[in-house]
Order: sequence, then structure tokens, then C-alpha cells
Amino acid sequence: MENNPTMEKIVNLCKNRGIIFAGSEIYGGMGNTWDYGPIGVEIKNNIKRAWWKMFVQENKNAYGVDAAILMNSRVWDASGHTASFSDPKMDCKECKARSRADNLIEEYAKKHNIDVCPDKMTNEEMEKFIDDHKINCPKCGKHNFTNIRQFNLMFETSRGVTEDNQNKIYLRPETAQGEFVNFLNVQRSMRAKVPFSIAQIGKAFRNEVTPGNFIFRTIEFEQMEHQLFCKEGQDVEFYEEYKQKAMDYLVRLGFNREHLRYKDHDKLAFYAKAACDIQFKYPMGWEELNGIHNRTNHDLSRHQEYSNKSMLYMDPVTNEKYIPYVVEYSIGADRLMLAVLCEAYNEEKLENETRVVLKLHPSLAANKLAILPLMKRDHGDKANEIYKELSKHFMCDYDESGSIGKRYRRQDEIGTPFCLTVDDNTINNNTVTIRFRDSMEQITLSIDEVKDFVLKNIQF
Repeated sequence: MENNPTMEKIVNLCKNRGIIFAGSEIYGGMGNTWDYGPIGVEIKNNIKRAWWKMFVQENKNAYGVDAAILMNSRVWDASGHTASFSDPKMDCKECKARSRADNLIEEYAKKHNIDVCPDKMTNEEMEKFIDDHKINCPKCGKHNFTNIRQFNLMFETSRGVTEDNQNKIYLRPETAQGEFVNFLNVQRSMRAKVPFSIAQIGKAFRNEVTPGNFIFRTIEFEQMEHQLFCKEGQDVEFYEEYKQKAMDYLVRLGFNREHLRYKDHDKLAFYAKAACDIQFKYPMGWEELNGIHNRTNHDLSRHQEYSNKSMLYMDPVTNEKYIPYVVEYSIGADRLMLAVLCEAYNEEKLENETRVVLKLHPSLAANKLAILPLMKRDHGDKANEIYKELSKHFMCDYDESGSIGKRYRRQDEIGTPFCLTVDDNTINNNTVTIRFRDSMEQITLSIDEVKDFVLKNIQF
């Protein structure tokens, strides 16, 4: 059994099985934009549901919001994005391709086993490193770059009919600010007592040069974020707690713990007390999957300063007033989707063939059950009747095309945990055959037992 897929295998499976397609494909595509297909959208939604269940539903002091993508531009002044949310980029003078200087250095250093941290380097130091090591343009292969310039990563647009600075707004580059600006709204309306948390799942946009690792880093992406508001002094304990919770979530999804590792940040933002990533071993190597950050009271303090609205919280027991600290847990739904696919992908050598199977956690599978009539003519009506009833309770697929073996393989490739075969026994004595995806073992159940059997086995 092989569980070490190349990115090419993942991309091909996604396209062929309706998981993920290239964006705007009939027009030649658009760089690093991707569309989720019928199977992919279900898997991704299930990933988000599992996250919401663990971090909101199962926590009595957690509250969800869905903040606007377009926000008052002063929000981004307060957060620092307007002034300093930029990447160091350089253009190739030969082919005009634009590259991130830090990415060029990271890729070169990884390939040549050089210990270097671009985050700690000035623009001049990065330029010198690229020159000294003769790092070439990844597109044309030549070494002829402009000097490094900083490019703002926010997508800018205008509100109203005229384009001027007063009407300038941005597509949000992160979801976190929507949680911060709603801190008081949530606290007051829900009568929440610190410590409590605000969670959100939503789209964000960054106008960055991306390295092309499929859906790992894209210009439009979805974030799942959880901000815990606490009193200073409690922040260290909560930071450690959410490091563990973030890891527990991934293991609960079915990840092998050996494919995950913690990585403390080499360089902290000036306001941060601590920051750590959980990395996953992707086909391109160890990369960030999610982050946990102790942001102190920086964010709420900045919004208090820029909005002239008090962000003070009054403790109902001690009557003490203070601006809460924030412990943030953030994970990208798209790079988690990629990690889930890589972790689940398996190739198994059988007697006469190789079986490709996505060994997804059953709760994540797009379809929980595939209903397969052995013979369309003899068993189709009964199979449709079963589909109509069971699809009220969970997502099902119906497939009557091809041999039963080929239909099993199609379901294996999209991760369907159970297949139900309708045959003569179903017609004669109301029983069906249930086939397990991972073991390929089969059992016989009464039709009346199927619903409870599946529901029991797909819980997260």
C-alpha cells in the first residue's frame, strides 16, 4: 500500500472525479484560481462542519459570526494592513515574470540544505543572497532581476460611481478583523463573560504571487478562525491549550500524528507574545497548515484608538476594566482540504490491478453511501426506492452504470465509506449487501437496519 502521492496524482484525481477544477478553464484558466466540483464542495463543507462542531458547538462559551467581506477602510488602517501588508517582489528583466524574493530564497535553501530565514533579512540582504547564489527566474531560468520592491497584497476597489481615495475599499485580506470589530456586539448581545471566543469561516483575498502548489496558496481562499478573548495572565495557559486543541482536531480528522509537527515562529510580530504553526508533510515538503498566536491586546487596542470606541471589558465580579488579550487559532480550509486529500490517498496492489482509494474519515466523505443495483432491469426500481428514503438522512450516490467491480472502484476513488448492493435477496427477503471501503469486506443487513448503521459509523 502506498501513501505518498505526488501532487500530479492528487490534481489528476481531483479533476477526473469532480473534486476540484481549474478556474475559468474554458477560457484558458486564471492563475491559481480553482473551482470546487460536486464531490469537492461536499468534502470541504464537511471539513468546515467538523471544525465548527469541535470549536463552536462543543464549547459553551464560543459564538459564531459571519462578518462582511467589504469593511470600512479604517479597519485596515487600524490593523496595519494599509501601511505594511506587502511582499518583497522582484521582476525578471528577461521574461517580465514577477517573483517573491523570500520564496526564491526559501526554495533554493531547501533544495541545497542551507539554513537561512528570509523573514529576518532586509531587502538588501535578500538581493545579495540571490546575487551571490545566482538564483534564476523560475519561469525562464535566467538570472537578471530588478531590485526588490514592496507590493501591497490587498485587492483594492471603489465604492460608488467615482474613483477617489474617499471611496477606496478593499477585499478583506483576512477574516480576523471581522471578529475583533464585533467583540463588543457579541459580548453584550450574548451576555458573554471573559474568557469567551468568537469563530468565523469565510473568504479572504490576497493579491500575491503564488508558487503553484495547487490549492495550497491561492489569491482567493477560505479561513476558519477562532479568537479567544481572555484576561492578561490567562493567555499563556490558553495558548498552550489551543496548540493542543488544534492538533487534536487534525488527529480526529484522521491524520497520522507522524505527518504533523509544531514549528515555532523564528520571528514574531512586534505585538505578539508567542506564535506557532502546525505543519503537514505535503508532497512539496513540510509546510504550514495552521497557526496559533498570542496576539496580546494589540488588536482591540488598535481598534479602540482608530474608532474612538472603548473596547474595555468590565469584569462583573471584580468590576475591573481591561482590554482582553487574544489567543488566535487560524487554519485555511483550502490547504486543509489539500492535506486531507494527500493524507487519505492510497494505492493498493491487488491481484490484477492497483486500487486507488481515498481513506477519508467517514464524516468527511462527500457521499456516505452508494446505492448500486446489481442489474438495472431487475433491481433498479427497488434501488431507487432505497435511495429516495436514505438520502433524506445523509448524502447518497446512485450508480447503475458498468460492472459492480468498476462501480466499487469509482466510489473508492472519491472516498465513499459504504456501498449498498441491491440484488435478488433484496427483492425476496428485504436484505442488502454492505461493502466497506477500506477493508472491502461485506456484510448483510436488513434494509431497515441500514439508516442507523450508516449514521452510527459516520459521526465525527
